[in-house]
Formats: sequence, C-alpha cells, structure tokens
Amino acid sequence: MLNRQGRPTQAGEGAQEAHATFTGNRALQQIEPLIFEIGRYETTGVDIDKPGPFKSRLGKLARKDGIGLPGLSEPEAMRHYVRLSQKNYGIDTGLFPLGSCTMKHNARLNEKMARLPGFSDVHPLQPVSTVPGALELMQELARYLMVLTGMPAVSLSPKAGAHGELCGMMAIKAAIAAKGEGETRRTVLVPESAHGTNPATAALIGFVVKPVPAREDGTVAVEDVKALLGPDVAAIMLTNPNTCGIFEPQIVEIAAAMHEAGAYFYCDGANYNAIVGKAKPGDLGVDAMHINLHKTFSTPHGGGGPGSGPVVLSERLAPFAPVPFIHLEDGAPRLVENVADAPEGNAPFGRITAFHGQMGMYVRALTYMLSHGADGMKQASEDAVLNANYIRAGLQDLMSLPFPDHPSMHEALFDDEWLKGTGVTTLDFAKAMIDEGYHPMTVYFPLVVHGAMLVEPTESESKASLDLFIATLRDLAMATKGNDKSRFTGAPHHAPLRRLDETRAARQPVLKWVKPEPIAEAAE
Repeated sequence: MLNRQGRPTQAGEGAQEAHATFTGNRALQQIEPLIFEIGRYETTGVDIDKPGPFKSRLGKLARKDGIGLPGLSEPEAMRHYVRLSQKNYGIDTGLFPLGSCTMKHNARLNEKMARLPGFSDVHPLQPVSTVPGALELMQELARYLMVLTGMPAVSLSPKAGAHGELCGMMAIKAAIAAKGEGETRRTVLVPESAHGTNPATAALIGFVVKPVPAREDGTVAVEDVKALLGPDVAAIMLTNPNTCGIFEPQIVEIAAAMHEAGAYFYCDGANYNAIVGKAKPGDLGVDAMHINLHKTFSTPHGGGGPGSGPVVLSERLAPFAPVPFIHLEDGAPRLVENVADAPEGNAPFGRITAFHGQMGMYVRALTYMLSHGADGMKQASEDAVLNANYIRAGLQDLMSLPFPDHPSMHEALFDDEWLKGTGVTTLDFAKAMIDEGYHPMTVYFPLVVHGAMLVEPTESESKASLDLFIATLRDLAMATKGNDKSRFTGAPHHAPLRRLDETRAARQPVLKWVKPEPIAEAAE
C-alpha cells in the first residue's frame, strides 16, 4: 500500500486502514520524507549575493557541476527538522533504560554555563594568554576528578570512553617500555563480561588479548586471574562495577596480584556513576581508569555532542600522561602542549588528540560537580543503585535474574529464562516496549548472559516514573504468556516505521539516496 507520496504505509496504518488519510499523516504523527525527496535544487532559504570578479585558485579541482544538494524555504526547513526531532527518543522524552550507558538527565544549568562567552566561543588555536579562565576551569575539573578517584594525575584530552581506554593503555605500554619490558609483556587479560572496546583497544596497540572466565555468579575470581599471570602479562582491563551490574568483590585482591606480578590494573570506568563518592578507584589499586563525563557527570551523551573521557592515572603511570596537560607553576595553571616542554620527571608518551579536548564538556561537568557538591554526588550514586534495585524487586517475580545472589549496583540484569516456551524473544519484548513509549533496555549484553536485558534507570527518575515503568513491563511480561503473540513478534506497531531487518541494514547499508522510478498511474 502506498500513500500520497508513493511511500510505503507507516507503522500502525494497517490497523487503521478504515480511517486512512490522504496525506499518510495521523493527526500530529506526521509523515516526513527525506530532504532529498521534498527538496528542490533551485530553492534555498538563504540569499547569497553573486560574487564579484575573481580568479579561482582551485585549478583542476574547481567544481564543474552543481553541488546537488536539495534546498528548502526557511519555513520548510524549520518544519522538516522539527518533525524529525519529534520522531527521536531522548532523556527529555522519557525514562531511558539503556544498561551500561547511564542516560541521565542533563541539567539545563550545565547548558547555560557552557554557553557563557569565553567558554562557548573559545578556540583551540587562539593564544594561550587569552584563555586563563579556561585553563583555570580545566585545572579545577582535574582537581575534582583526582579527589573523587583518589588518583594523583589526570589526562583531560581523550574525547570518549574508548579513546580514554586507548590513552590509559598507551600510558601502560609506555611505562612497560620504560622498564625495558616492552618486548616481553605483550599480554592483556580481559574478562569475558567486558565491554567490547576493551579487547579491541588492547589489540589496536599491539597487545595479545587473553580472556578471563566469568564465574557463575557473574564476577571475576582472583584465582582465575592468578592462573593466567606470568612475565608476559602487561595488564588487566576490568570493569567495576562490572557489566552484569555487580561490584567486583575481589577487586583489591586482583589489583594486588597484578602489581605483584609486575603488571598494571586498568579499570573501565563506564559504570563509575554507581560509586562516585562511595569508593575511590585509587584505594582499590587501580592504575588507570577512564571517566565518561558524558555519562557520570551529566554532559550530553551520544548524539548530543562530542563526548569526553578523561583518564585518571596512578603514581606509577602519571609521568607518562600525554600532552597537552595542565601543570601548576607557582600556583598558576600552565598548558604543556609539547613533549619537549614537559616538566622534569615527566615522559609523555606523545599526543592522543590534536588539542585539549572538549571545553563545553568540561564546563558542564564542573557545573554538575559544583551544583551537587560532595554530598550530592554521593547521593546521586546511592539513588542510582536504589532505583536499579527497586526495578529489580518490582520485576523479579515475573522476569528471571541470572545472578540472584548479588544485589544490583546501578543496573538490574535479567535473562530470557522466563521467556522459554512463550514464543517471544528478548528482541520481541524490547520492540514491544517501543509501542509503550519506552526506549528498549540494552539487550543481548553482557554476552555471558543468554538473552540479556540490562536496565539502568540512573538516579534521575522519580518513584512515580519507576512505578509506571515497572507496571508497563509487568503488563508486557504477563502478556507474553497469552495467546496474542502479534503484540510482540510484530512490534513495534506504532513507531514511525515498523520493525527493520537490522542484520541486513548492518551488512548491506544503503548510504546514498537514489531517486526512485516514477510510479505510473493506472488508466481509468
């Protein structure tokens, strides 16, 4: 069935064909084609004067044809992007239960501060002498991060979690090389429950990855780590709290075993939101840990803008922090931009990014810290853990827990054991959540749990918000045992588009729009 624009009917239209509309719209649920389908090459909402006589310096590189981009009038452009924004789900739309992602509320105060003149318009190439306020803010943010983690040094420049992992592991590699062990210590231990970026990062910089098995209770045993240690082991990459939503109970013993063997302990800090103000990674024996400012400290996540993944470093790794970094001289912050300018005793492994990082993220994170204070950040962690356990308690009689003997930290993990015999899969259940107005939780991760459903409510949600979410999932869970499987296998029914073939989309992506052949109208 085609609508007026010759496009396939949208989700939910099949169920309401008796009331089909001429436009394909359903009241405020409006169809919005691609800009290439509605734009016109001869139209633009901007008036640009024709240039005066000039001599082109492009030579053979000069464009010979039109740029080929569609144009819209100003009202059309505004409507197009507003309509697209209404099809998106975000933390301002509702509870965002993505496990291991910490999709928390981004306070508007943070945004207001990030837009202050001097922060919003700072440029990485302007003279350092013109940005003393920015340097002071960076120094204060660094101080907060070091105090919170109990670590003596921090590199602010990494721009995301995986980038932070790369920075920390490169510092470890530099420290090993400085001891003359670069050719022998080539192995990195990575638990089976780790984020996928951990083994990828280690392999990227030349390490050999060796997996560490997860125990039946979802944790890593120090005995299993010791069995893998040897003169070839450089480090372990351990997430804590881990991706099963459990605080690793033997983390101190694991760190001690690594250090005794001459190796280093890298901690994946993606789940730091669960322990801020409660436990200091430095006290646990961590040598390096990245911190996602775009998770833990309420700065925009994912599509909201560039991320930020500072890395805190132990005393053993601090000298190898990359440039650029802030160094205090006579109480004033100085930006060390080149390896040759590093203070005595420092041996930076190089540069991991062109400039200092993301100033807007720094401002937002420090604003969050200042507005919460030490007690507020601690309470945020406590509330995140409380909310996760509240969801767990509200669903555990209907949805099965793979690790019932461990209380949850910041996220509650369910498996698909309770779905056996229903004909409904984890993916079906997640898609049905879309019809109920919720973004699905993280599914099929961590890989050590079959059919995993990982829910992280964060501390942002009220009890009323959690109660509605729990009630919705309870209704869906009870419906799985009914006879109407189409509610799940056909879901989502009410989203802008029906269920997509995600495997095919990943393996055969369509990256360029091609104008379709015109559809001939049938003769009367």
